Amino acid sequence: MKNKNDTSKREKSAAVGLVICFVAMIAIVGMITFRQYQRKTDLDKQQQLAEAELEKTNETKDKNAEEQKTQSANTDTVQAEIEKPIIEDTTQKEITPAPVQPQAPFFSASEVLIWPVDGNVILSYSMDQTVYFSTLDQYKYNPAMIIGSEVGADVLAAADGEVTSIETTAQTGTTITMNLGNGYTAVYGQVKEVCVHEGDRMEQGDVIGYLSEPTKYYSVEGPNLYFQLLKDGDPVNPLEYMEA
Repeated sequence: MKNKNDTSKREKSAAVGLVICFVAMIAIVGMITFRQYQRKTDLDKQQQLAEAELEKTNETKDKNAEEQKTQSANTDTVQAEIEKPIIEDTTQKEITPAPVQPQAPFFSASEVLIWPVDGNVILSYSMDQTVYFSTLDQYKYNPAMIIGSEVGADVLAAADGEVTSIETTAQTGTTITMNLGNGYTAVYGQVKEVCVHEGDRMEQGDVIGYLSEPTKYYSVEGPNLYFQLLKDGDPVNPLEYMEA
C-alpha cells in the first residue's frame, strides 16, 4: 500500500515538473518572440526616420537647385539686357527743319523809300532855314516831312525794318519808330489803330497803322503824317531817298 502511494506521488511530481517545464519553455519562447518583435519594431522606426530625413534632405537639395536655376536665369536675362545693342528707331522720327531766321534790315543810301501815305507835302524838311508853322504861328526848323492826307488813310512801311518802339507824345501823337539798318531809322507820327508790335519785322509796303486826327500842334495844317528819317541819330531829308 505504501509503495503504491509513493508511486502515485512520484507520478504527480513528474507531471507537475513537466507542466512547469512546459510553461517555462512557453515563457522563454514568448519572451524571445517579444524581444524579436520589439527589435524589429525599433529597426522599422529607425528606417522610417532615416527615410524621412533623406527625403527632407532631397527636397532641400531640389529647392536649392531650383532657386539657383531661377537666379541664374534672371542673371542671364539682366546680362542680356545690358549687353543688348541700343538701336535708335528713326522710322517714327520726323526731321524738323530749323526755323529760317529773317535777315536783319539793311538800308543803304542807294535804296528808295516808298511814300508812307498817299498825300501831298504841306511842310518840307528844313534844317538849314526855318519854315512857318500855321498852328504855332511861328517859324522853326523842321526835322521831318509833313505829308497831308485823310484820316484813316493807310500808313505804310517806307522800307524793310524792325519796330523798335511805339510811344505817344503830345506833338506827334502815337508814334512808331523802325530800325531800317545801317544806321537808318524811320519815324511815323500821328498814327492810330497800330497794326504792329515792338520787335516785329516789317517789309516795305506793309500797313503799320492808319492816319489819325492831328494833334493840337497841327490842328490848322489838318490831318497829316509826321515822317522823319534819321541817319546815325541825325535827321536827314526823306525826300532825297524817295521816288520822284
